[in-house]
Amino acid sequence: MKEDNRNLLLAITLSVVVLLGWQFFYGVPQMEKQRQIAQQNQQTQTQSVPQGATSVPAPGAAPGQPSTAAAPAAVPATPAVETREQALARSPRVKIDTPKIIGSIALTGARIDDVSLRAYHETVDPKSPNIILLSPLGGPNAYYSDFGWVAAPGSNVPLPGPTTVWKADGEVLSPAKPLTLTWDNGQGLLFKRSISIDDNAMFSIRDEVENRGSAPVTLFPFGQVVRHGKPATLGYYVLHEGLIGNLGEQGLQEFTYDHIDKEPLLSPGTTGKVWKDVVGGFVGITDKYWAAAVVPDQARKYEGRYSSVQTGASRTYQADFLGEAVQIAPGATAASAGRLFAGAKEVAAVDGYEKNLGIKRFELLIDWGWFYFITKPLFFLLDWIYKHVGNFGVAILIVTLLLKGLFFPLANKSYASMAKMKALQPEMVAIRERYADDKMKQQQALMELYKTQKINPLAGCWPVLLQIPVFFALYKILFITIEMRHAPFFGWIHDLAAPDPTNLFNLFGLLPFTPPAFLHLGAWPIIMGITMFIQMKMNPEPPDPVQKMMFTWMPVFFTFLLGSFPAGLVIYWSWNNLLSVTQQGFIMKRQGVKIELFDNLKGMFGKKPPAAAPGTPQPANSNKAK
Repeated sequence: MKEDNRNLLLAITLSVVVLLGWQFFYGVPQMEKQRQIAQQNQQTQTQSVPQGATSVPAPGAAPGQPSTAAAPAAVPATPAVETREQALARSPRVKIDTPKIIGSIALTGARIDDVSLRAYHETVDPKSPNIILLSPLGGPNAYYSDFGWVAAPGSNVPLPGPTTVWKADGEVLSPAKPLTLTWDNGQGLLFKRSISIDDNAMFSIRDEVENRGSAPVTLFPFGQVVRHGKPATLGYYVLHEGLIGNLGEQGLQEFTYDHIDKEPLLSPGTTGKVWKDVVGGFVGITDKYWAAAVVPDQARKYEGRYSSVQTGASRTYQADFLGEAVQIAPGATAASAGRLFAGAKEVAAVDGYEKNLGIKRFELLIDWGWFYFITKPLFFLLDWIYKHVGNFGVAILIVTLLLKGLFFPLANKSYASMAKMKALQPEMVAIRERYADDKMKQQQALMELYKTQKINPLAGCWPVLLQIPVFFALYKILFITIEMRHAPFFGWIHDLAAPDPTNLFNLFGLLPFTPPAFLHLGAWPIIMGITMFIQMKMNPEPPDPVQKMMFTWMPVFFTFLLGSFPAGLVIYWSWNNLLSVTQQGFIMKRQGVKIELFDNLKGMFGKKPPAAAPGTPQPANSNKAK
């Protein structure tokens, strides 16, 4: 008994350590990061970045060597500003107006540096500020996109740059009104940029150069996304935030901000990575729910690059492409095409761009993860049901019911095997007592019993194992898809992608204080714990006291564990447990096996279960067996 007590104490201690560790290293940091990001979105922060600072890809690197980037070239004429509004006011602008995004294009530099999302707000309150995606240089959180031309090495041809003021043929860019910008370098080259936009968030850019001079010119087209300063990220393995792209045959490339900081030097002060001779794909920067990505001509070779460079007190992150050289003879005109996606990562829109525009693996802009083959089909099923019922929470309940039906034959077999195991419990107890001092003979006798009765002692694990990939896939969906963001259920759940906002420790809002994040335990995690507890008490108590204690405390452990998980995931698990209890009870009753729930509950409070009926096999006396 001393050995059992020591094992019991050790098991309880380890469970508590794991629970505290998970909450401390996972639950609390997640809530704190989400709080910090919300505060960051609501507050204006100033970055002292010189107006006009930028870098562009540079052609002409030696074969086999990465191209280099010039350090951001500071233009000292314009000081840093304090607000986004002041930064926007420093340049004449053309308004952007589409059903999904609003903003403006700066005519100084022809930058797309002002994009807000119409349909998305910072909080569940529809009156809260819209999400700002792109912001101008000189203001807080500068984030923008550039397209243009780079001259051949050694050339001194004047090209449009960050301070170039373009002429526009209109005042508004909309799906019905494309925009044309022009600039003459005064030395024989006329630059024209045609910009159009669809109903969602895809810009199409066509750059043309007319050579009116007497000498040929060689230029390289480029496109880039630039972000000043390292943004706040959740920093979880299940989610990628940072630089992303699909570079042709090189496949998906993902770099966190910290990772790209540690890459080899491309030039003094600039770290990064370069791929040459790429065909197809895209490069960009992604957040959890939104992204900005530039798309080169899918039929031409290009050089893709991610880089990080120190600019003042912070770093600047860049994803860009550099196209092949374009020769422009006197009297000729050359053109280059590219695209910019700047918006919310809605599945239908992202997949539509891959299909309709031929952007290679553009769907990977959304982080479906390793279980892509489960996660994405499960999302489509959820989304299809949602369109019919109008509530993602109800859709989750229906999908769970469908999955239960899909796996019913296997689960039915597993529960039937568990019922047989329960019927053999008296014989199993007798064997354990008969061979209490000989564990090998005990296991041999038990295995012979299983073989004779044709049961699998591990069959009961299958219903749980089947839940794991589905559970992970649903967690991924709730965590990464914008369709789940701010999706309400019923009652107090206004965002299925966020933890249950209620808390047991302030009596669900009755007490006027906010418990620390460590003690966050909402109503739905408690409901999940109760359903899990009932499911476990449906079965016979394990004879081993350590196992019995572990199974008793496991629902409590998972209740606290899921306190910081998305509410939609907890609702799924609660509903799944309830369906499992119903299914298991039905099978046990059909098999003629007694359901132990009420006897086990009585045993927890010191009440012994009723004596076995006459004729029930009794455990053998261990002394007589010896």
